[in-house]
Amino acid sequence: MRERLLKFLREHQVLTLAVTEADTSPYAAALFYAVDDELRFHVVTDPATRHGKAMLANPTVACTIQPDSQHWHEIQGVQFRGICRQLGSAERARAWEIYSARFPFLQQPNAILTRELANTAIWRIDTTWIRLIDNRIGFGHKQEWTPPAAHGE
Repeated sequence: MRERLLKFLREHQVLTLAVTEADTSPYAAALFYAVDDELRFHVVTDPATRHGKAMLANPTVACTIQPDSQHWHEIQGVQFRGICRQLGSAERARAWEIYSARFPFLQQPNAILTRELANTAIWRIDTTWIRLIDNRIGFGHKQEWTPPAAHGE
């Protein structure tokens, strides 16, 4: 299951992040992501954005990832929940390596991108539950996976 999840996740690059704002209003945003071998997601966003502020106030998030333009019998996707946190300098360097390896355009000189990235932070979402959906196997076929850390192991 874990390898199947990693394969699917590495074939895609955008997740929809769902957060809850301080007044309990839901909010969603699309973000590029990179996933590591432990099925932890790395995203980059400015802490001053609406979803950045929400993640700082309430780090519990939910996300989805799915390809576009599917027929019902080809639907595939991932749903997951996790705890999101902004990484400090010690963890940021390794997370940036993972993220920039996933998106090589970040390694190219670009004045606009450099200026915009100066205001961002890198965040890690530690998954607590993941569901893989694959209608190619059967209508509504689902497999769930809980990371060992979520079991307290």
